[in-house]
Amino acid sequence: MRSSHEVVAVVTRPDAPRGRSKRPTPSDVAAFASEQGLPVLTPAHPRDEAVNALARLSPDACPVVAYGALIPQRVLDIPRFGWINLHFSLLPRWRGAAPVQRAIMAGDAQTGATTFRLVRELDAGPVFDQVTLPLTGIDTSGEVLDALAASGADLLLSTLDRLPDLEPVAQPERGVTLAPKVEAADVRLDWTAPAVMLDRLIRGAKPAPIAWTTLDGERLKVLLARPAKADGLAPGELRVEKRRVLAGTGDGTLELLTVQAPGKKAMAAPDWSRGLRDVTPRLI
Repeated sequence: MRSSHEVVAVVTRPDAPRGRSKRPTPSDVAAFASEQGLPVLTPAHPRDEAVNALARLSPDACPVVAYGALIPQRVLDIPRFGWINLHFSLLPRWRGAAPVQRAIMAGDAQTGATTFRLVRELDAGPVFDQVTLPLTGIDTSGEVLDALAASGADLLLSTLDRLPDLEPVAQPERGVTLAPKVEAADVRLDWTAPAVMLDRLIRGAKPAPIAWTTLDGERLKVLLARPAKADGLAPGELRVEKRRVLAGTGDGTLELLTVQAPGKKAMAAPDWSRGLRDVTPRLI
């Protein structure tokens, strides 16, 4: 993607411990910026020298994507046109850390991306522009995020190109929903829930943190599933057929497509089911 804008510096999070060695390692953004010969600023605190360096650069605008830290007002005031945030939802719906995951889990018909001026309140700033993306009912969060990364980048660049003449519009007060981070505890499968809701939860949790259940006291990850036509299964009850593995729910049946047992690689559920001879076929 070509742009006429000059990048004077890149701001990202400080180096963080990674891997078994726990050595401080630059973020992927910092590593890429360094490869391009760009100055990298990694403020850990608003009084850091890195913040003063940003002020001395006097940027016209600061585009920001998934920074993940509170930006204080004195830093928000540095660029002439403010901090232009790219958020993967149709604001004011799904403010927060996991908008795509929450949209899929809620069964939304569409999602999208929004550019808005950053303010201190969470994702509440005035909106510059939006793009929409239909949700098909079979999307995973990873697939939607990949699609929005492309269309969102175009949207952000378009917003920056039009900044001098583009006036943001305040978000409506009605229609606000929150999208907190999705934790592992949030995606444990409750087999008394309807199959449709479990399918949404599984797709929303992929590629992370991955939905899970337990079988004979061990955690089983469920990476993909889909509602299926079958009768006579109680919630959590498994039925292994020649070409499919079925699980009963509170309303309907779920076909398990891809699962991952402890210490194993992800595999097709029928392949995994061949090792079920000595276990009680009940998911909890």
